Amino acid sequence: MEQFKGQPRLPKFAVPKRYDVRLKPDLAACKFGGSVDIDLDIVADTKFVVLNAAELFVNAGSVSFAHRGSSKVFKPTKAETFEDDGILVLEFGETLLIGSGVLAIEFEGILNDKMKGFYKSVYEHNGEKKNMAVTQFEPVDARRCFPCWDEPACKATFKITLDGVPSELVALSNMPIQEEKLNGHLKTVSYVETPIMSTYLVAIVVGLFDYVEDHTSDGVKVRVYCQVGKADQGKIALHVAVKTLELYTEYFAVPYPLPKLDMVAIPDFAFGAMENYGLVTYRETALLFDEQHSAAANKQRVATVVAHELAHQWFGNLVTMEWWTHLWLNEGFATWVSYLATDSLYPEWKIWTQFLDEVTTGLKLDGLEESHPIEVEINHAAEVDEIFDAISYKKGATVIRMLQSYLGAEVFQRSLASYIKKHAYSNAKTEDLWAALEEGSGEPVNKLMNSWTQQKGYPVISVKVKDQKLEFDQTQFYSSGSQGDGQWIVPITLSCGSYDVRKNFLLQAKSETLDIKEYLGCSVGKAGCGGTSNKDNALCSWIKVNVDQTGFYRVKYEDELAAALRNAIEKKQLSETDRFGILDDSFALSMARKQSFASLLTLLSAYREELDYIVLSNLITISYNLARIAADAVPGLLDHIKQFFIGLFQYSAERLGWQPKPGESHLDAMLRGEILTALAVFGHDLTLDEASRRFHAFIEDRNTPLLPPDIRKAAYVALMQRTSVSDRSGYESLVRVYRESDLSQEKTRILGSLASCPDPSITLEVLHFILTPEVRSQDAVFGLAVSNEGRETAWTWMKDNWEHISETWGSGLLIPRFVSEIVSPFASFDKVKEVDEFFKAHPNPKITRTVKQSIERVQINAKWVQSVQSERNLADVATELACRKY
Repeated sequence: MEQFKGQPRLPKFAVPKRYDVRLKPDLAACKFGGSVDIDLDIVADTKFVVLNAAELFVNAGSVSFAHRGSSKVFKPTKAETFEDDGILVLEFGETLLIGSGVLAIEFEGILNDKMKGFYKSVYEHNGEKKNMAVTQFEPVDARRCFPCWDEPACKATFKITLDGVPSELVALSNMPIQEEKLNGHLKTVSYVETPIMSTYLVAIVVGLFDYVEDHTSDGVKVRVYCQVGKADQGKIALHVAVKTLELYTEYFAVPYPLPKLDMVAIPDFAFGAMENYGLVTYRETALLFDEQHSAAANKQRVATVVAHELAHQWFGNLVTMEWWTHLWLNEGFATWVSYLATDSLYPEWKIWTQFLDEVTTGLKLDGLEESHPIEVEINHAAEVDEIFDAISYKKGATVIRMLQSYLGAEVFQRSLASYIKKHAYSNAKTEDLWAALEEGSGEPVNKLMNSWTQQKGYPVISVKVKDQKLEFDQTQFYSSGSQGDGQWIVPITLSCGSYDVRKNFLLQAKSETLDIKEYLGCSVGKAGCGGTSNKDNALCSWIKVNVDQTGFYRVKYEDELAAALRNAIEKKQLSETDRFGILDDSFALSMARKQSFASLLTLLSAYREELDYIVLSNLITISYNLARIAADAVPGLLDHIKQFFIGLFQYSAERLGWQPKPGESHLDAMLRGEILTALAVFGHDLTLDEASRRFHAFIEDRNTPLLPPDIRKAAYVALMQRTSVSDRSGYESLVRVYRESDLSQEKTRILGSLASCPDPSITLEVLHFILTPEVRSQDAVFGLAVSNEGRETAWTWMKDNWEHISETWGSGLLIPRFVSEIVSPFASFDKVKEVDEFFKAHPNPKITRTVKQSIERVQINAKWVQSVQSERNLADVATELACRKY
């Protein structure tokens, strides 16, 4: 039996074809019993059957195998579960011969509180706490509910039956109910058999729910289930789901394959949502929208998350990755196409501009030496959790968008439809997608894309002008400033002086030179912004590479080209996507010590009249990071730098004001909250005073128009800036609002605000509070976004509570967030050593990659601090910018 331990994949002696699963959940005792009959094809003579099982008590005496058409029953001589590998090994005294048969197993398990496998979630009804039973099987936790071949390629059909369900509860599974039998206060519910699918997509939910319902134009019944009394909050998600199913049916040229789609809001949920076939489960914050108390950003999140999960019904559920190495195929694609759907429903949100957030998050993680390729070898189930990250989702989505932009939208769509038809109800690898796109476009897609999916990282393209020639060089970009040896086939796009002059080419070598006059039909002057060789030549005032930021790379311009672009930003000649890209690339180059801190601040000043949401949102994020580095590097200049940021944001803050305007855009509603929050964080007294006035009106009357949902976070953060041990009233008021609210979005808003307090003693109280039963496990991470002053307190607290944190969050996706949030903001080499020593003494294989990435970020910050300290003109620049009147 030992031969099967430590193997990445199950042996292929037997192939499952159909499961008949019976489960009997006991919600009061938090346990379940069950049985499974698995139709198998034995494909090689064997004495062993090896399948997945974890945290289940398997009744060895119940296990049997019988060949079809034979009355002979084989009983195993040994049945042993190896918990480290999550496998059940059955050894039979006689050889099982090639052919089909049925494997029968009875088992028992616990409804755990870890938000994985078959677990309990707690809700409140009429003031009483109650349990619901929920499944979360992705990536490798179906084995915690019933013994199975728990690998994506081991597809089968599933017949699910639930016994002993209290008659007043709703019991859902992937398919519609086939039969319901009442037996007193209990019922047995059996469901229509599923189409062929992977184990990680099987789902069951048992609890007390209300719902809202609608139908698609081709008759699919769509429901949104939520806690009793919250049905109205499901209407936005229902609208998005119906319209999105119709859109995808057309886009993929394949109808939605199931007769119904249920979407359920689960109070305790580790992911944002999970795409189970026909029964999609969500955090409440990702599915419900309260017209009175939810913010515009919450509505956008509901739309994009619903669109993401429904994309999976085709891309993931109908066509499934062959193994977790290809996770990005599921997640990168669903992320990209969710923007396509949301843009179709809400064009006024300019969602493709907001896609730049996805690009930036992917670039940030992939700029680390401890990053990983999009396609990463997974050798053991324990390694899978760590790749549910920005590489699989966001870099994956960006390279798909880059490819779609290169091939053209129509060719791309047509090729996708062909890919889905070919691999429906089956499994696929990355190469299969490339083959379909290559066939549909005639382009060398496989060659082009392998450089993006099979190696980690991305290039920085350096651009300079020499003798009217444009020189391009690519080198691997690392945020540490190191130089990698990667090389890519890079789709270069560029505009010169006007978006009417646009060119593109593939940069395949390390460097390439273009004749500007011949290629672009214009000349570039000495300063990059004027001068021509003769009067017939057009004037090229600026050159922008990676137009609209469709490429997954950064651009570094020589000084004169950079100055010309800064000038173009001030003159409002560039699109919002390009203004965003120049800003984001400059920030990354400064962090990598390829550009000075002072020159980055000077660039920021060109954005003083910026009004676009996505550009300002990134400007705010960057300003927080710069203030944090300045606090460590040049504390004496911090007040000047904060004053500069306040001046930078006041133009848009004054235009937006505190009150929503009739008919204003969704983007302005989101921006108002972010701008006011930034002014509060940087200590703008007028903002702090006004926030305090409005908050106190809110405390008196929760329905006051003075504190609409979009600015609540700003008011809460402002309140915490003036909270301290000597004046705790703000903290106590906010905790009271937290306790009185039953809206998840309000609770997470408050948790994130509490942590922003600059008094470390209050920080410690907040951190202790997130460990109490008052805060749901999945929400604790929101309380980790502590102020600069609270960093050391948070680190000490995490070390002191590590055993509890590991026990509560260590088995899922949330513990990497704990480590990253608390460790990454530090900026000293001493801290690198301290963090390294702590995690060597407390190893956890599920966070190995995260710990390395977090330590690398601390090293990057520490080098950046040293570099900033050596800048001689920084004080003059910071002082001049702080005193500048806008």
